[in-house]
Order: sequence, then structure tokens, then C-alpha cells
Amino acid sequence: MTDDNESSSSFPIGETAQEKGLSYVPKCYMMPPSQRPNLKSEFANVINHGISQSILDEAISSSFDFFQLPTEDKEKFMPNDVYKPVRYGTSLKDGEDKVQFWRVFLKHYANPLNDWIKLWPENPLDYREKMGKYAEEVQKLAIKIMGMITEGLGLGPTYLSQNVKDGMNVIAVNCYLPRPQPGLALGLPPHSDYSIFTVVLQSFVGLEILDTQDNEWRVVQYLHGALQVHVGDHLEILSNGLYKSVVHRETLNSHKTRISISSLHSLGMDEKIKTAEELVDAEHPKRYKESSFSVFLKFLHENDIGQGSNFLMTLKKN
Repeated sequence: MTDDNESSSSFPIGETAQEKGLSYVPKCYMMPPSQRPNLKSEFANVINHGISQSILDEAISSSFDFFQLPTEDKEKFMPNDVYKPVRYGTSLKDGEDKVQFWRVFLKHYANPLNDWIKLWPENPLDYREKMGKYAEEVQKLAIKIMGMITEGLGLGPTYLSQNVKDGMNVIAVNCYLPRPQPGLALGLPPHSDYSIFTVVLQSFVGLEILDTQDNEWRVVQYLHGALQVHVGDHLEILSNGLYKSVVHRETLNSHKTRISISSLHSLGMDEKIKTAEELVDAEHPKRYKESSFSVFLKFLHENDIGQGSNFLMTLKKN
């Protein structure tokens, strides 16, 4: 049985339906039928990325340990301010979302690591050590990936590599608790990332990517030790549309808690990403405005991404 008032209300952070472990999905979490997940299992994983399995496993285990802490150990990171460098919360913008999402998260800046790690949670006691090792390794991988991308675009392997080395890495640690009624809610709504690209480590299947050719969702199958690399909005800008940012969402399951660790790599906070001039000519005019991480934060502060607000659309030229 459900309480109709509770079922249709908004749940504040610390007392959300996922944190309370409710046996039903309240109305404020229910997605429209057209946006609900499917169960088809497709898509590939990235292996041979150079990060040791022990570092990956410890990052996942320390994430589980953090979310199992009592609320009082996490509430110091709870301010609902998208500008905070370390933030714990649920849904997207707690208290403001018209539709809530079935997750809890911890986000923190991670590059340069020494500048930010002292602000990370002190509990669990090994969180900084284990997640710090992962942050260091994924940052090295990001520089390699950037070189491969720009070389493929004909810009050379060092184009922007130093900018990425000195740029932002925002680690979003997401916890998707079991859902009581499969198919009614989402962990995160369809969206693309503001980043140049995002590296994702997940503990279990749940990530879906939109196949734009047939407008269907494809499940990214879980493979132990594999990573996924998503093209972000800023890479679409850089490449003048040769690369398209990946629209993805997070689904849930009824029996198992899932962790995903997303490392979002971009240039410095206020450093503008712009279309490479080498990719612009009379037949291929510049299609995007310049942008930055700080521009995205302003957009996130002022808009509701969960209701379809699209950051990339604001950057496309008419």
C-alpha cells in the first residue's frame, strides 16, 4: 500500500525514496512511458586502457563504502549549490526537480589532485587514497585519449593535450539503489555531458546510449575492468560537428545496488573551448559558439536538465 500524499510529493535530501528504501516508486519519480528503459543488451566496452584492475576495484569498493556511511557523515557535503567543488546529493537539483531521479551522488573536482583531495570526504578512511589513485590514472588516460582524438581530426597528437593536462576533471560517483518497481523510474535522465569526453567505470550493467540512427536505446553491456569513453558537448564544438556528443541515461534494477564513476574532462574552469580553425572553411562554416565549464555551471544553475533543457542547443549557431 502507498500513501497518496507521499506518493505524489517531493522527497528532500536525506529522506529521499531511494535512501529510505521504499517498496514502491512514488509518482514524482515516475518517467513518462516514452522515456522508460528497455532491456535490450548491446554496445561495446573499452579494454586495454592501462589502468590496473586493482585500482579500478578499489575505486568501486571505496565508493560503496562512502554511500553506506550514516547520513550525518555525508550531510556536510549536502549544500545544493552546483558551484561547490565537493557536493553530495540526490536527483539533479534537490528540492527543485519536477521529476526526481533514483540516485545519490558524490561529485568532486580532481585535477590538479593536490589542490582538491584535501576537500574530499575523510570517511571512509581510505577513500582519498583509493579514489585518488584512480583519479591520477584516469587523468593520464585522458591525455592519451585527447591526443588520439586530435590526431584523428588532423590537428596533431599534441593539440590541446597540455590544456587537458592542466584542465578540469570532475569525478561524479553515482549510486543507484535497487528500484522496487522495475521500469517506472530512471537513475539519470537522457542527457549529454558538457565535457570534451567522459570516462566511465561501472560496477554493473545500467548505462544506456541513444542510437541516433533508429532513435532507440542500447544497453552498454557490463564487462569487468572495462571503461566507456563518451564524446561530450565540448568535443562536438571542437570538431565542428564531426564528433557528436553521446546522449545517454542511467537505468536501474530491482535487486542490486550499482555504482558508476564518471570522470568528466574539460579545459580549465573559464578556458573557452572553440571550433578548431583548421576544420572551418567555406563548405564547413563554424557551427558552434565558444563555451567553458563555467558557462555550463551557469546553465545548470538556471535550467532544469531533467525536464529537457539542452546545453548543447544553446551553443549551436543558427
